[in-house]
Formats: sequence, C-alpha cells, structure tokens
Amino acid sequence: MKFGKLDNPEDFEYILPPDHLGTKLILEKGNKEKIPLSVYVGCAKWNRTDLKNFYPRGVKDELEYYATQFNSIELNATFYSNFSVETMHQWKQKTPDSFRFFPKIHQSVSHWKRLKDAQEPTDRFLDVIAHLEGKLGMLFLQLPDNFGPKRWEDLRDYLSAWPDGFPLALELRHKGWYDGSWESELLYELLESKNLTHVITDTAGRRDLLHMRLTSDTAFIRYNGANVPSDYTRLDDWVERLGDWTDAGLKKIYFFIHQNMEKESPLLAAYFIDLLNKKYGLNLQVPKGLAD
Repeated sequence: MKFGKLDNPEDFEYILPPDHLGTKLILEKGNKEKIPLSVYVGCAKWNRTDLKNFYPRGVKDELEYYATQFNSIELNATFYSNFSVETMHQWKQKTPDSFRFFPKIHQSVSHWKRLKDAQEPTDRFLDVIAHLEGKLGMLFLQLPDNFGPKRWEDLRDYLSAWPDGFPLALELRHKGWYDGSWESELLYELLESKNLTHVITDTAGRRDLLHMRLTSDTAFIRYNGANVPSDYTRLDDWVERLGDWTDAGLKKIYFFIHQNMEKESPLLAAYFIDLLNKKYGLNLQVPKGLAD
C-alpha cells in the first residue's frame, strides 16, 4: 500500500486525533443494543510473494494456511480482477466457518465508471461475490484521490440505491471531503441513514483521512505501516482508542494491516491481536510463531 507514503516516516510524529463529535452520538445508539463485540483482524493479501517468511516450508495452498492463522482477509484482489463463481466456491471451501472475506469493489465501478451509470458492473460484482454466502464480511468501496465533493450527487445516488443485503463501507481519499471546504454532514447523514460504515485510513502522509467519524456501530480501519519501529506504538494507540469506543457502544471491529513493504504485516497483525486479547479478554488466535 504505497498510498500516503512519506520519504522519512521515522521522523514523523504519529498521533491519533480526537474523535469527531458525531462519533459519540453514533456509539450511544449502539450502546443500547446488547450485542457481543465482533472482531476481525487480517492482512490485505495472502500470497507468499508479499508475506515472506510467513508460510512454513511445504505449505502448498496459501489461502488454506492463511485461514488457519487469521480470521479474515481484506480482499484487494477483487478490485483488480473479476473472479468466477467457481473461485468463490473454492475460497469458501478452503476456509473455516468462522473466516470472513472483506472484498474491495471492482475498479470498473469506482475508478472506470466513477459510480456514474454503474449499476450493471455493480450487479455483476455482487452476483459473484454473493456466493461467499456466510463467509462474506463487509464489502468496501474505495474511491480515487480525484473523486471529490464535486461528484457528491453521483456518490449520493449510488449509495442511496445500495442494496440492504450487502454490508458496505466507504473509503474517500480526496482532501475536499474532510478539509472543511464542503458540508460533510451531508455525507454523514447519508451514511447513517443507510447504515453504511465510514472507513478510517491510518497512513503517514494523509493524516486528514483519520477523520475519526463513525457512521455505524462498526469501526473499519485500514492501517498502513511504514516499516519503522513506530508501526508498533501506533497500534498501541489504536488498542486504547478502540477500547474507548467499545466501552461506549462499538459492536464490530474490522482492522486490516498493510505496510509499504508487506513482509512484516503478519508480525504487526500478531502484535495487535495479542494486545487486544490481553487488554480486553478476547480469545482471538495469534498467528503461530509471530507473537512475542
């Protein structure tokens, strides 16, 4: 994940900003429902080329092994390729019942059509991805850097028509959505009315995307490490913040870890899972051989 990369990340001071005022109101609504906390933590890819030193010698099927170590995957592959129904069935068969896929919507919808007249590629994507059945977690729609508030009507119309049967998170990257130059409450009201989740992206070079504005009872965090020691202390801060949100009414945590060089992503994920288990009494599996 090269997005938001800095030339000298070791010199940057990483601080999580305060919560948006609207987050408190969202969490208060969630606190009224007695639903157990659901936590999914994973990487963005499962291939051996990126996750070096993660797979033991002799492992033949990367997904099958990955799914014994993590309970989820942020499925970036679906952004680049249109997979078949047969592939969905294979992925489903190779993973345990508790495993969840979190697919990124194909680029034909977000980057080629830019949501305009995008019903046909959306339907095609959903028709296939639905075959993951109970192992489908939450889809996420990532819009390009140059998709700004001038395209608000296209975004509004697309999200307003989104089918309720598919949980969806939205990641916006244009600076104009969060710099105060546009009435962002319009976005938040729409996301809340449709029960859509607002992705929070933590990357060194784009701290504006740490908007800390939840719009549902779900925190969907895309965390991008910079391959420096502070990658770990940043995760310490996230454990504290997520704990505060959970105490206030958060029901679901979806946390996916990237790095500019992906080789240490499983190490970061294992560290994060171990922290969650110790601090909040969870029983998430820590990947073998990766915890302290």
